[in-house]
Amino acid sequence: MAKDRKKRKEIKRKLLHKYRLVILNENTFEEKISFKLSRLNVFVTGTLFIIALIGLTTLLIAFTPLREYIPGYSSTRLKRQATELTYKTDSLVTVLNYTNRYLDNVRLVLRGDIENNEVNRDSLFEKYKLDPSTVDLTPIREDLLLREEVELEDKYNLFERNVENVGALLFSPCSGTLSQTFDPKTKHFAVDVVAPKDSPVKSIADGTVLFAEWTSATGYVIIIKHQDDLTSVYKHNGSLSKSQGELVKAGEVIASIGNTGELTTGPHLHFELWKNGKPVNPLNYIDFK
Repeated sequence: MAKDRKKRKEIKRKLLHKYRLVILNENTFEEKISFKLSRLNVFVTGTLFIIALIGLTTLLIAFTPLREYIPGYSSTRLKRQATELTYKTDSLVTVLNYTNRYLDNVRLVLRGDIENNEVNRDSLFEKYKLDPSTVDLTPIREDLLLREEVELEDKYNLFERNVENVGALLFSPCSGTLSQTFDPKTKHFAVDVVAPKDSPVKSIADGTVLFAEWTSATGYVIIIKHQDDLTSVYKHNGSLSKSQGELVKAGEVIASIGNTGELTTGPHLHFELWKNGKPVNPLNYIDFK
């Protein structure tokens, strides 16, 4: 028991024993600074210094950008950038697919052909098509006059028209004489309108120019994308007033009547109208008079 007490006193004495740390001038041995220390003071001071250093390091890592320089530590900024890039990539893929579908439609229009030769013919024509061999189609004069009057009244009657044909209220691209009409059997998916050279060609509705370039077969061509998946095509123009990507208004001049391209015999407008990627008869939508 006495031995243990003596040992504790010895340890206490060593811990509390005073030491003096002196800083001297090497040349004159003049005392500059002196400190009275004990082992206990050094131990407590060192422990507190280490704890403070650990706490400061933790704060720097947790609340400053220095943590990004630590290998293996994930960066919040980099995570955010990676997430944004992922969203942008998905959006770009969607836009690219959408653009590719539009380009396929443009190529289809330029070739003047459709896949599998499936033509979306005029529904009214198919519905009311009659067999001339079974029906007497010779009209009397009064009947003709009545038909013209009714057609003129119904043509601009919004309440009596089919909802799908409301889009038929389109601006006429030009005025002239029809030299060739819409004929799916001969793959002429357009109407040819003969008009004086350099006459203005106008947009049938508001839209965006998808294509406005020169082609060897059909000369100067301009293609405009409208609402409701409607696309209008103007070929054999003498000149173009709009460029790809421009926005146009209904009735705005986009080109002039010409005779350009290999597949033309005189100044005229080759006009095509496409809906949902398939050609439709422009005469069911536009009055070229």
